[in-house]
Amino acid sequence: MKTKVLVLFALILFSCKTETKPTTNETKEPAVEVPEETNEDKDDGTSAISTKDVKFKVLDSQFLNVPAIWLPFEKYWKDFTEKEYEALKPLILEQNIINLQKSIANGKLTYEQLTLFYLYRIKKFDRANELSLNSIISINPNVVEQAKEKDAKRKSLGIMHPIYGMPILLKDNINAVDMPTTAGAIALSQNFTNDAFIVKKLKENGAIILGKTNLSEWAYFFCGECPSGYSAVGGQTLNPYGRQVFDTGGSSSGSGVASAANFAVATVGSETAGSILSPAAANSVVGLKPTIGMLSRTGIVPISSTLDTPGPITKNVVDTGIMMSAMFGNDADDSASLTTDFDKYWFTNYFIAEEKPFDKKRFGVYKDLLKDTLYSNAINILKEHGAELVEIENDDVDLKGFLTLLNIDMRNDLPTYLKRQGATSLKVGSVQDVIDFNKADSTITMPYGQALFYGIVGDTTNTKDFELIKTTLATKGKQFFDDDFYNHNLDAILSINNYHAGRAAVAQYPALTVPMGYTSEGQPEGLTFIGKSMQDNVLIELAANYEHVSKMRKIPEGY
Repeated sequence: MKTKVLVLFALILFSCKTETKPTTNETKEPAVEVPEETNEDKDDGTSAISTKDVKFKVLDSQFLNVPAIWLPFEKYWKDFTEKEYEALKPLILEQNIINLQKSIANGKLTYEQLTLFYLYRIKKFDRANELSLNSIISINPNVVEQAKEKDAKRKSLGIMHPIYGMPILLKDNINAVDMPTTAGAIALSQNFTNDAFIVKKLKENGAIILGKTNLSEWAYFFCGECPSGYSAVGGQTLNPYGRQVFDTGGSSSGSGVASAANFAVATVGSETAGSILSPAAANSVVGLKPTIGMLSRTGIVPISSTLDTPGPITKNVVDTGIMMSAMFGNDADDSASLTTDFDKYWFTNYFIAEEKPFDKKRFGVYKDLLKDTLYSNAINILKEHGAELVEIENDDVDLKGFLTLLNIDMRNDLPTYLKRQGATSLKVGSVQDVIDFNKADSTITMPYGQALFYGIVGDTTNTKDFELIKTTLATKGKQFFDDDFYNHNLDAILSINNYHAGRAAVAQYPALTVPMGYTSEGQPEGLTFIGKSMQDNVLIELAANYEHVSKMRKIPEGY
């Protein structure tokens, strides 16, 4: 069997010296991060909404001073014009990190040009026009100078990590210097902080932080019946495949949209239960929700220390592996942080097979999801390329207590973040403080209300019951998948979008979604690979091979 290497360790990759049809399941996004599997079967009984069900109360941000965001870059537009932007498109648009680095090594591109390209593109598309997406909340005012520094140092560094010089966007609940970390909330609009642990790792490996993306406010655990992608700071994020028609997914809405629209090399999101998988699938990009503890949560505005994790959202699978490598590191301040030989773990045995890439690979396929045409087509592609498929039942599992888990965790974890990693000047220190702050100007701060925050402060669950809920949910989540994993000797279980995100969340298992096509209306869907704990690398390899043989992603029309 012929194979070609997909990803190799940076020591091998780089040196400065080298040059459809409609589906039966309409995706709806939940007001709480407990995604539904089908329209009839909702995890924990929480209500779900789609863009078609909600009339937006607010589109454009009523808070951002957009002209001020662009003031630091006015001096560059004289030289970086539409002509240069168009000339650079073939080198940058839809290219993976490997190809971008090759263009830079060959002298066809610089990190400064790459950065200016993305800035120009964000300014061109993201706000106040007929194609606006409202996916960006802030821009690093020093990003161009930082890119110039990367160009100046590149030749003297020798071997580099692939992420070196690559402009990255962060979900705006992830701390980064030079910009506030707002979680989309006006109460945190002055939350200027140090870098989160994963941001430090990105920078240590040479990445450039381009800016922050919009999100569902407080990571979609705030307003109850509200559209995904809305925040008081950033306004309403819109899906480039159908503005005001298709849901953006949430809560990492801006990260999914910005990745789809080629506003950065890659983006970072965060997930509690579906918040990476949902927007990645909704915007036809790749999203990985890692095993809990694989990436640090220190310096990220929390919902749940039990379930939270950051993760990459990228246009292709190879970039997902590179991003994971660049963010990884054991964090003594995160009790869930895992220790592993990461470089070996991620950069070994990553291949794209030319023939039968899924030979001897066994996948669990949910029988009831085969009604979805795109899912059925994806399964057939896997089968044609050697996969062994086992039909499994989508058994019901009671996730009672999931909402309580989020309530109690956030009530405890948010004050800890604000005290240890938030700005000292903040006037809020708890969920109740945020509630009171929002009441002062509710039209601006909470046009959809703050029902879930009221639920947090009103939850009376005691410590003993809370611990029992956590243990019970973890056991049920693992059992739901393990019965099939071990009874059928499966390499992965296949789902759609974020349909099984709640179960993967409580099991703390990794899940990766990759584009699997579009409905007759043009709405994207993702094929989601769910794996066992610490098998994130297996999911990346499987998804890379599926991506290679299916080639389903299409850039959104008009962008």
